[in-house]
Amino acid sequence: MEAIARKPSYSLSTSVPLENPPRIIPYSSSQTPTQQPQHQFPTYLENPDVSPMARILCEILTKTPPQGLENALSSTLIKPAPEIVEEVLNLSFRSPSAAVVFFRWAGMIQKHSASCWNLMVDLLGKNGLFESMWDVIRSMKQEGVLSMATFVSAFRGYCSLDKFNEAVMAFDLMERYGIHADVVAVNSLLSAICRKDNEMAKALEFFERIKTTIPPDADSYGILLEGWEKEGNVAKAKETFGEMVIRVGWSPQNMAAYNAFLTTLVRGSQVDEAIKFLEIMKGKNCSPGLKFFSDALDTLIELNDTAHVVALWDMMASSRLLPNLRVFNSIIALLCDNNDIDGAFGFLDKMVFYGVFPDSLTYNTIFQCLIKNKKVREAGGFFFEMVKNEWPPTHSNCAAAIKMFFDGYDPQMAGEIWTYMFRNHVLPLEESSNAFLIGLCDMGRLTELRRLAEKMLDRNIGIKESTMAKLKHAFNKDGRSTTRDAYDSLIRKWKSS
Repeated sequence: MEAIARKPSYSLSTSVPLENPPRIIPYSSSQTPTQQPQHQFPTYLENPDVSPMARILCEILTKTPPQGLENALSSTLIKPAPEIVEEVLNLSFRSPSAAVVFFRWAGMIQKHSASCWNLMVDLLGKNGLFESMWDVIRSMKQEGVLSMATFVSAFRGYCSLDKFNEAVMAFDLMERYGIHADVVAVNSLLSAICRKDNEMAKALEFFERIKTTIPPDADSYGILLEGWEKEGNVAKAKETFGEMVIRVGWSPQNMAAYNAFLTTLVRGSQVDEAIKFLEIMKGKNCSPGLKFFSDALDTLIELNDTAHVVALWDMMASSRLLPNLRVFNSIIALLCDNNDIDGAFGFLDKMVFYGVFPDSLTYNTIFQCLIKNKKVREAGGFFFEMVKNEWPPTHSNCAAAIKMFFDGYDPQMAGEIWTYMFRNHVLPLEESSNAFLIGLCDMGRLTELRRLAEKMLDRNIGIKESTMAKLKHAFNKDGRSTTRDAYDSLIRKWKSS
C-alpha cells in the first residue's frame, strides 16, 4: 500500500526501464491515461443490480473533487468489505484516479483480498497507467498476493492498447517476481494478442521464441488456430495444425482447435481439403460436432457452392449427426435458388429419417421454386400436399401460382388456390384476387369474371385500377351490348366501393 501512495520525485519524461517499474500515484496530474473507448467500461449508472452501499461509494467517486474524496468516503461510515471493494472497482474503470484513492482508503481500513489487488492491476492496465500498474504489482509482491492472474491482467492491459512488445517483456519478468512462467502463462499472453485484429504475426513471433523453452499444449495451438481463422490465413493454419498433430497428437478434447482449422479451410475455399481432413479425423475418433457442420454449410450456402454443400452433408450424415430444421431449410433454399428441384425434393424426403419435420418455410421455398420454373403439374400436386399437412402457401406464392396456372392453361388449379385462400382467410387477398381476375380476362371467361368481380367488391376486396382497365378492354372487345352493360354495372359498383 505504501508503494501506490508514495509521490514521485522524478520527471516522467525520464526513460525508466520496465525491469525497475517506478512508484507513482496514478492520479498524479503529470500522468495521462491512455483510455480505451469509454463504452467498454460499465458504470454503476448502467447496472441496475448495484448494491446500495456500492452505489453510494460510486456516486462519491464520480461526483466528488479529488481533494475531497477521502473525507467524503470516510463520512459514509461504510466498512469496505472485500466484496464491496470488488464491486466498486469493477464499476470504476472510467475513473482510474478516483478508483486508486478509493483503493488506498479501503486498504487502510481492511486488508485487501487478492482479487481486489488484481482488479487494480486490470483497471490501471486498461487505462494505460502502466507505471502505476507496476507499482501495484510490486506492492502485491510485498503483500504476498502476487499470482499468475496478476500477470494475465497485465498482459490484457498491454495488448488492449496494442503494446505487444511490453506485454512480452512483462512475461519475461514473471520469474523475477516469483511467478513461474509456464504454458498457462504462455497461453494467456497468446490469447491476449490474438484477440486483437491482424496481430497474428506478433503472436507467432512470441510463440516461436518461447516454445523452445516451454513446450506448448493443445490449448496453445487452439489459440493460434482460432487466430488464423479470424485472419483467414489458410497457409499458416495448415502449418500450425500439422505441428499440433505432431507435438500433441489427436484427442476429441481438442475439438475447438480442429473446428477452427476446418472452418479456415472452408472459408478459404479449400473445401476439398477440409473434407480430406474430416475423413482423417473420423478415423481418429475426432469428428467435429453439429455446430461446425452447420456453420460450414452456412458459409458454403453464402458462396452458392451447391456441390460442396452436398458433399459436406454426406460427411455429416456419415458421422451420425442429427441435422436440425434450420440446416435442412438452408440446404433446400440453396438448391431451389439454383433451380435444383429434384435435389430439393430429395432433402425434403430425407427429413423424416432424421426426426425433422418440414415447416412453412420448407414448403413455401419449394413451392416458389416450382412456380419460378413453371412446373405446372408438380406445383398443383405440391399445393395439395401443403394444404394436407397444414402448411399453406403464403399469399405472395398464391398470387404467383395463380398467374402461373393461367399461363400454363390450368385455370381450374388457379381457381382451387383462390378458393382455398378465400375460404381459409389467407390474407391479404388483393394480389391473388387481381391475378385471378386478369387470368379469367385473358381467357375471355367474361361471365365468370363478372360474377367473381362482384363477389370481391361485396367482400371489400380491392380491385386495382389497372385490373379494371383490362376488364374494360375485354368487355368492349366482346362487342355485345349486354356485355358492355355488364361492365358498366361493374364499374359503377367499383367506383362506389
